[in-house]
Amino acid sequence: MTYSGRVTVGGPADVHELKDLMITKIAVGPMDNNAYLLRCRATDEQLLIDAANDADTLLGTIGDDGLASVVTTHRHPDHWQALAAVVEATGARTYAGREDAEGIPVPTDVLVDDGDVIRVGQVELTARHLVGHTPGSIVLIYDDPHGHPHVFTGDCLFPGGVGNTHNDPKAFASLMHDVETKIFDVLPDETWVYPGHGNDTTLGAERPHLPEWRARGW
Repeated sequence: MTYSGRVTVGGPADVHELKDLMITKIAVGPMDNNAYLLRCRATDEQLLIDAANDADTLLGTIGDDGLASVVTTHRHPDHWQALAAVVEATGARTYAGREDAEGIPVPTDVLVDDGDVIRVGQVELTARHLVGHTPGSIVLIYDDPHGHPHVFTGDCLFPGGVGNTHNDPKAFASLMHDVETKIFDVLPDETWVYPGHGNDTTLGAERPHLPEWRARGW
């Protein structure tokens, strides 16, 4: 089956099979959050991005092989509703952006700064700190040595625009700056984007619209 990135709450997960990494995408909760389970194919170690909701569904997806770590992309409650239950069941180590950790009610084991590397088995993910949607939002970049990059953007970047900055011009300017300089300026058009809600996209599909986003202010 070809990966599409289209998932619905209550429906099946979709799996993106890369040479070194398996990416399972599943939708959970009343706000249609995406959770992503990453599995190193060499070691079978697993990492979850956003234990957003519905712990039973997430634990069923994780299965019997355990969970090494959970990364929370930002402090907004719809992205951590199942975090406590998942950590209790798996003993996973928790990661979050340094500036957002205090807003997450589950203790953060590892505070993440811009440029930090988070590992899942033999796979390395690079965290980038993007300011605007929240003070401490992070995105994770997997630069696949066998293909194009993959970026997990939380609520910082979606098909059609950046994340909600609540009509704050300063926050919008900050988020646009960080999205452009830390994602669009350094990654190729083929880069696959996995957002915190909704369908996937690519940087190439979104790049022509950057001036339009900046002009409209959201």
